Amino acid sequence: MNTTFKHKVSAVVITYNSAETLEATLKALDWCNEIIVVDSGSTDNTKDICARYNCKFSYHPFHGYGPQKLHATSLSENDWIISVDSDEVLSEGLQNELKEIFSQDNIAYTGFRIPITFVFMKKVFKYGQESHGSCLRVYNRKSGGFDNALVHEKIHLEGKVKTLKNPAYHYSHRDIAHYLNKLNSYTSYSAETACRRNKTCSKILIILKLPATFFIKYFIRLNILNGFEGFVWSVNSSYYSFIKHLKFYEKTHIKINESN
Repeated sequence: MNTTFKHKVSAVVITYNSAETLEATLKALDWCNEIIVVDSGSTDNTKDICARYNCKFSYHPFHGYGPQKLHATSLSENDWIISVDSDEVLSEGLQNELKEIFSQDNIAYTGFRIPITFVFMKKVFKYGQESHGSCLRVYNRKSGGFDNALVHEKIHLEGKVKTLKNPAYHYSHRDIAHYLNKLNSYTSYSAETACRRNKTCSKILIILKLPATFFIKYFIRLNILNGFEGFVWSVNSSYYSFIKHLKFYEKTHIKINESN
């Protein structure tokens, strides 16, 4: 690992059975001053892969993505943090951008947004919302940090934030079965979060959500140009939205008779 930067940086990754993508993720972070991995009970060879990259590996029970990342960040020795999911890989161009930033005498920003390029069914998506957004992933923790959201956690910072030029590749789903497993957990967390925020949900919204989401994802967001994989992703995204709202409706409207 590199220790010659003028600003030391810690890479922070949370894992759970992440072996399939983790090797590439860690290899792209091996230049950082330290890599912190917090695992929530993997049964594959996640821990063995981390050992090959001299990661600071520890176990912590999972209580949501925000709390897990907050805990992982608390283990860092450095103020500058790169938070990367275990299914994301920094491109070589992005690595070079970051190395140049941390070699400067003074960094004018408190955080950096990273463009995300989506990869689904081994296809790099050139079109669609998933490949034309950016996420705040590099930050100085003196200026802020993650919130406590169970899912779709965010970094909140004070100060200026810059968007970098080169992307990270997001290999979000190993296969369809993996997608469905993630869908089940993510939609449950989302429904629980909606309950905590006292949101509302109607039957008509649930009925319209699936076809409306598909139309937006496939036609408006141009996933139609991503070929067959874009169609599959649009269907899956629509089903995700439908199940998320259905679970929320079930929690708030359907009372189970415990005597039955």
